[in-house]
Amino acid sequence: MSHTQNQTEQPYGRFTAKMAIDIAAPHTWPASILPVAIAVCLAVATGYVVSASLTIVLLAICILMQSSVNTFNDYYDYVKGTDSSEDDVDPTDAVLVYNNVNPKSALAFAVALLVCAFVLGGYVIYRAGLIPLAIGVIGAVFVVIYSAGKTPISYLPLGEGVSGIVMGGLIPLACYQVLTGVLSPLAMLWALPEILGIGLIMFTNNTCDIEKDIDAQRRTLSVLLGRTKARTLYHAILALWILAMIAIVGVFFTSGLIVIPFMLLSAYPLLKAMRNNPLAPQSRQAAMAQICSVNIALGAWYAAAILASSSIVVW
Repeated sequence: MSHTQNQTEQPYGRFTAKMAIDIAAPHTWPASILPVAIAVCLAVATGYVVSASLTIVLLAICILMQSSVNTFNDYYDYVKGTDSSEDDVDPTDAVLVYNNVNPKSALAFAVALLVCAFVLGGYVIYRAGLIPLAIGVIGAVFVVIYSAGKTPISYLPLGEGVSGIVMGGLIPLACYQVLTGVLSPLAMLWALPEILGIGLIMFTNNTCDIEKDIDAQRRTLSVLLGRTKARTLYHAILALWILAMIAIVGVFFTSGLIVIPFMLLSAYPLLKAMRNNPLAPQSRQAAMAQICSVNIALGAWYAAAILASSSIVVW
């Protein structure tokens, strides 16, 4: 059922600043902050002096694009009738469902966020050339087709891979190039843990939402696998995520191995809770909190391990 018309037949309310913040979903921002942090640590660890101004601008761009993705996704899910008040979601995580506001206000907000990101990108292009522009355009295209269109990527068994590669792979690749002037394929390999971690955020959401997505005719990876097989694959990716970090640090940033035991000990309670979560509709909120927390913990420790391999830290 579509929400293209005002269901209450009452004048729309104002799209407030609080609604804008809620629909931007700050709790998801680690998915854009940590890739930038890792790129900074990679630049330092490979011997480059990092520009503070470029770092701040890159961080702002990535947060703006992440917020734009979140807003586009909420808008299109709402107008297509995928989201409803019957779902187990926090009201702050479903602004259009729980507030009588014109959904076009949210669409305009999403476009404005994307425009702001590209305006800031002008400074980056001035400092680093056209390569980050090309990567940014690719990212922006995926931002739009992820939620928009007749068959958006989020409705296909590609959402986890696309979100992981774009947010966890292209962001570190672009940021590393901007900060160092070098477009290195190794940056994508070094970003593999972030690709897996961010992909798991979407995998968590989709596995919890299998029944809802079947009703909405979404053919996500979780829908195709079913909950039992999806959870098996989920646990395998969790293990691969940890092993990838250990292997990359061990091979490329060997001195950083001293950080790994602390990472494992601190993340163990969160990882155990994630393994025990049934990834069902009633545990969706807990599952999303857990995967976001694990991304923050492992991403921060991974960045610390990379940085620890450097003998010179530039503040």
